[in-house]
Amino acid sequence: MRILLCFGTRPEAIKMAPLYHELKENKFEVMVCVTAQHREMLDQVLEFFDIKPDYDLDLMQPNQTLNNLSALILSKMDKVLLEVNPDLVFVHGDTTTSSMVALASFHRSIRVAHVEAGLRTYNKQSPFPEEINRQLTGRLADIHFTPTNEASNNLVKEGISQLSIIQTGNTVIDALFWTITKIGKENFVHPEIEELKNIVPTNKKIVLVTGHRRENFGTGMKNLCEALLKIAARKDVTIVYPVHLNPNVKDIVHEMLSDKENIQLISPVSYPAFVWLMQQSFLIVSDSGGIQEEAPSLGKPVLVTRNTSERPEGVTAGFSKLVGTDKNKIINVIQELLENFDGFENKSNPYGNGNASKNIISFLKNLN
Repeated sequence: MRILLCFGTRPEAIKMAPLYHELKENKFEVMVCVTAQHREMLDQVLEFFDIKPDYDLDLMQPNQTLNNLSALILSKMDKVLLEVNPDLVFVHGDTTTSSMVALASFHRSIRVAHVEAGLRTYNKQSPFPEEINRQLTGRLADIHFTPTNEASNNLVKEGISQLSIIQTGNTVIDALFWTITKIGKENFVHPEIEELKNIVPTNKKIVLVTGHRRENFGTGMKNLCEALLKIAARKDVTIVYPVHLNPNVKDIVHEMLSDKENIQLISPVSYPAFVWLMQQSFLIVSDSGGIQEEAPSLGKPVLVTRNTSERPEGVTAGFSKLVGTDKNKIINVIQELLENFDGFENKSNPYGNGNASKNIISFLKNLN
């Protein structure tokens, strides 16, 4: 079976990496095409996970619109699909790359497998454009690898055949465990991690912050920064914030939080360095989907700076709290956790146990 893995962003690459290696180990003919929707951040992951793309479309452009990117992916992927002629194309999650590659494959009557299928908010503006990307990919896919019961049930309710839905857990947990093992080895040296060890204090509670969602640009980012300023007034806390490169994030964050006591603004870090930061943290404030999935395995609570989440399992289990961008709510929940959190009673991660890639391979071995 000839398989083509397609992805374009750092989160996709992280979540596809363990599947790529599992496919190789099981002697599948596998090729990789990257759109490079995110260039630098993608390249870091490819190097760390030792993945060399067979096709690199290199589509990233400054201030690129979603329509322009979508058109480029459709056009460029057509040539790749004709040349490779795969039996199955794998896409991941909710990116423009995923939905457009799925559409291009459909146009060529090539079967599509969707990893991390079935996540929904049913609000097309939140997250934007990811929710519609997910739904579009869900309509185009032939095989749906879902991470949880909730995701599987969403697809059933949408009329997807249960025979095409395979619940596997989330491959991000596979990638997380792989990374923890690698960076934990005595002979492993990573320059970024060594540098972080010099700036992250060991005698304070680390509040790790990330943010990049379009729906939080403007007022939402300002509210978050104001909340962080309040928290930074505590003597027992250090805020570590790898600031996203998007000017809608970077400009506001640096204007409001630069040179403030107990706040460390740093450049975006590589995946292994970020995993190390998560391990050091006391709690995490983020609008990232992947962090909501990873943090339970590390025992770290997450404040989700969104009003909706397509990952409700973590909220239900108590690992995550939806706080939106309400300044007072963010402050109050952080304060409460800093004062009272001493670990989770239920340590079972609802998003998986690290065997998602193996579960996908088991299904593929029996696929005609």
